[in-house]
Amino acid sequence: MTEDTDTRPPPVQATADVDPSAEIGPGTTVWHLAQVRENARLGRDCIVGRGAYVGPGVIIGDKVKLQNYALVYEPARLEDGVFIGPAAVLTNDMFPRSVGVSGNLKRPADWQAQGVRVREGASIGARAVILAGCEVGRWAMIGAGAVVTRDVRDFALVVGSPARRIGWVGRAGVRLVEAGDGEWRCPQTGEQYAESGQGLRAL
Repeated sequence: MTEDTDTRPPPVQATADVDPSAEIGPGTTVWHLAQVRENARLGRDCIVGRGAYVGPGVIIGDKVKLQNYALVYEPARLEDGVFIGPAAVLTNDMFPRSVGVSGNLKRPADWQAQGVRVREGASIGARAVILAGCEVGRWAMIGAGAVVTRDVRDFALVVGSPARRIGWVGRAGVRLVEAGDGEWRCPQTGEQYAESGQGLRAL
C-alpha cells in the first residue's frame, strides 16, 4: 500500500460559490469565498483568490491570477497571463445609479454594461480601479491605487488618479531604460523595444 502524498488543494474550495453554468479550465483553482457567476469562462491554470468575484459571462484566458478580493464585473475580458492585484476593481457602469429617474430600483435591463478589456500579460496593481470601457494594453502595468480613466498603451507604466504614463515596462515587469532613437531596453533581460502607435513593440 502506498501513501497518498498529493497535497494539492482541490480545484474549487468548498466555501467558493461557482455557478453550475460557469466553465473552469483544467488546473484552475478557486479559493475560499470566491464567487464565479453564471456563464463565466476561465481558462487553464488560473488562480482565483479568496473573496474574488467574477461576474456573469466574464471571459478569462489561461494562467490568469485574480488576487484576494479582486472584483471583475461583466462583461470584462482578460487575456492570457493577466495579473489582477488584491482588491482591484474592473467596473462596468459609466453612470451608476441605484434608481432610475422614475424612482424605481434599476435592473440589468435598465442600463448598458461596458466591460474592461485587459490584454495579454498586463498587470493591475492592488486597489487599482479601471473604469468601464477602458482597455489595458499588452504587458502594461497599472500602479497600486491608480484610477484608470482611459485606454492604456502596450507596455505602458501608469500611476496616479487619474492614471498617467510615467514610463515603460518590459515583459519582465521591470522599468525600461532609454537606448536612443525611440528604442528601449530591459535592464533585467536585455530585451529591446521600439516605440509604435500602440505603445511599444518587442524587437
